[in-house]
Amino acid sequence: MLFGSRFSRGLRSCSAVLAALSLLVPALPAQAPPASLQITILDGEEAINNIRQRTAREPIVQVEDENHKPVAGAAVIFLLPNDGAGGTFAGGARTLTTVTDSKGQAVARGLRPNHTAGKYQIRVQASIQGVTASATINQTNMAGGSGAAASSGFPKWLGVLIGGAVAGSVVAIATRGGNGSGSPGNVPVAVIPGGGAVGPPR
Repeated sequence: MLFGSRFSRGLRSCSAVLAALSLLVPALPAQAPPASLQITILDGEEAINNIRQRTAREPIVQVEDENHKPVAGAAVIFLLPNDGAGGTFAGGARTLTTVTDSKGQAVARGLRPNHTAGKYQIRVQASIQGVTASATINQTNMAGGSGAAASSGFPKWLGVLIGGAVAGSVVAIATRGGNGSGSPGNVPVAVIPGGGAVGPPR
């Protein structure tokens, strides 16, 4: 009993000391909001996205204060156009909200171009404690490669290889057919790969 009462008195004394200290130590001041914000585009400006492969350059921005120091914890919204060339984020959304990291940077992850070719703008808005800033990122959607060989899906080198094999076979057959008979019909024939021309060698 004696030990228990002494322990209780000790706890009450410690509690009283802590309460007194809390009154003496002033509360930490809240972090003052920046006077202004600015958005610097680190990546994604003038990027060209491939419509066929559905690949895009993910924009990266940095939010800074009036002294060009990174601002962590700022809310950043990326907005894509509703019509025409543009794209979507995860789940088909046209807006993405994220927060800047310790370096003041934010990434628009999951950006995919739509099927419309052309130029478009991604609007960016940043805000913290009532202070806001905005910027735009210019990008272009393109269909990728072009040309008859690319559109047909038939490799050019394969066509040359097949043409060469056909030419060799035709020449061999025509030469074998001669056998010294002197027949004017057994004239060697040359096939020019790629041109589609058939006729006697020049």
